[in-house]
Amino acid sequence: MFSVNVLVSCRKSQNKKDSQKTFTFYSSDLTSYTPWTDLTAKELTKLSGVFLETQYSQGGDELSVMIANDSYPDLIYAKSDLARLIEAGAVIPLDDYIEKYGDNMKKLYGDQIKKLKYSSEDPHIYSMGTFDIKNRVLETSGNIQLQHAVLKELGYPRINTLDDLENALIAYKSKYPYMEGHPTIGFSLLCDDWFWYIGLSNPGGYLIGHPDDGQWFVEQETLKATYKFLDPEMPVFYKWLNKIYHEGLLDIESFTQKEDLYQNKLKGGYVLATSYPHWGLMDMRSSLASNDKANLTFAYLPVTAGPQYKDQALKDYGFSGGWGIAISKSCKDPEAAFRFLDFMCSEKAQVILNWGVEGVTFGYDSNGKRISLPNIPENNGIGIWTYPFPQAGKGAMDSTGNPIVQSTEENIKKNYLRVEKETLRAYGAEMWTDLFPSSEELGPSRHGQVWQYNLSSESQGKVSRIDEFVKQSLIKMILGPESAFDTAWHEMTLGIRSRDIESVTQELNSLIQKKMDLWNN
Repeated sequence: MFSVNVLVSCRKSQNKKDSQKTFTFYSSDLTSYTPWTDLTAKELTKLSGVFLETQYSQGGDELSVMIANDSYPDLIYAKSDLARLIEAGAVIPLDDYIEKYGDNMKKLYGDQIKKLKYSSEDPHIYSMGTFDIKNRVLETSGNIQLQHAVLKELGYPRINTLDDLENALIAYKSKYPYMEGHPTIGFSLLCDDWFWYIGLSNPGGYLIGHPDDGQWFVEQETLKATYKFLDPEMPVFYKWLNKIYHEGLLDIESFTQKEDLYQNKLKGGYVLATSYPHWGLMDMRSSLASNDKANLTFAYLPVTAGPQYKDQALKDYGFSGGWGIAISKSCKDPEAAFRFLDFMCSEKAQVILNWGVEGVTFGYDSNGKRISLPNIPENNGIGIWTYPFPQAGKGAMDSTGNPIVQSTEENIKKNYLRVEKETLRAYGAEMWTDLFPSSEELGPSRHGQVWQYNLSSESQGKVSRIDEFVKQSLIKMILGPESAFDTAWHEMTLGIRSRDIESVTQELNSLIQKKMDLWNN
C-alpha cells in the first residue's frame, strides 16, 4: 500500500507507551511528514491516552488505493472525497457513538450538529466536522495585495478598483523599473497545480462581489447554483489580466512557476502586487520584516472590478458541516477512536490546540485573562493541529470568559508591523477589516459554502475535468491577442456546456435544497 513507507518512518521515530492507544491518521491536506511529537500533541496524548501515527498525501490518488485494497487508516480526513469513502462503505456512521459517548461533541456543536448529517436520503453523521463553528472574521487578505512602499510613494491613494490598481502599478513601475536588483514585477500569480483555484479562479468571483463558494455562484434568493465561469460578468478579471499582460505588468511566469519560485519572488520584495490568501503570505511577511524590508510587504485591499460591487471578504458563512475526520471500517477499536475525537471537542482540548500547555506556553494574568508566556519552546505545536480537528471558532468563548483562539482584535493589532499601522492610519483605520464592508452589512450565507458539500464521485470527476479545461483556456486567452479575447471566452463557455456541467449543476441544486430541508428540520 501507499502508506508502508510512511508507517515505517512513523514507528521508527514516534515513541509510544504500551498503555497508549495508537491510531493511524491520514490527512489529504498533509503533504509532508508531520509527527505527533510536538509539545501540544504530547499534552493531548497525556490527557487522552491516544497517540497518532500520521500519514500524508504523497501526490497520488491514495484514496483510490485504499478503496481498491479495502484497507484504511483508522482516522481519515479526505475533504470533499468523504463522499467516495461513504459510497465505498469505507467509513462508519457515528450516530450511536455520539448518543453514548459524545457529550463534548454535543456541547461544542450545539444545534449545529445537524449540519454534520450527510444527506436527507442518508441522514447519518460520518465525520467530526472541521472549520469554525462560531465564526468571527477578524483577519483578511482582501482580494488584492499591494506593497506598502507603492501606497506611500503615491500618497496613499484609494485603491478600490482594478483600474485604480493598474494606474498605481504603471506609475510605480515606471519610476522604479528595478527593485532589489531585479526587474520590477507589477502583478504575479501562482497557478500551478491546485494553487490555480486560489490564485486564478477565486479572484475572478471575488472581484465581482461574490463570496467564496469555490467554483460556483449561489443566488441567495433562489439558492440556485451556477458554475461560475458561465456567469456573464465573470470575464472581467481575466480580460484585465490580458490587458496588463500586454502592458508588461503581469509576470510572464505566472502560469508556469512553482510555489517555491513564486514565494521567493515575494520574499525578494520586487513583486508589487498579487492575489493570494492571508495564510500564504506569512512567510514572505516574516522574511522581509526580519531583513528590515517591511515596507515591501503587502497591504490588504478591498479591490473590486468596479464601484457597483461589494467586497465579500468579511462574509459570515456560518457552519457548513460537510468536511471532517471519519473513522474507517478498518479501525479495530472505533469506540476508543470516537472517544478521542470527542475529547478533541472538549474545552480543555480546544484551549490546548490553540494555546499549548498551561504554565509552559500560556498562563493567566491577575485579571484572569489568558496570555502567552515569554520564551515559548520551539516545536510547541500551537495551532498545528487545530485543523482538521473540530474548531470552536474565533467567535467562541470558554467557561472562564476567555476566547478559545489567540486571534483576538487586541492580539492582531499588537502583531501588526509598524508599516502596517502606518498605512492603516493613512486610511483612517485600525485594522484591515475596517476597510471592508462589514459582516453585518453583507448578511449571513443561507447555505454555508458549497465547496464543503459532498458531490457524488461521478460529479466530482466531471467538475475536475471541466476545471482543468477552464484553467488551460484561461491561460491561453490571457496570453493571447486582446482582440481575440471575447471569441475565446465564448468558445470556452461552449466547451464547458459540452462537458455536461448541467447534470452536475442539477445535482448540486438538489443537494442545496436537501441540505436546507435537513438543516431546517
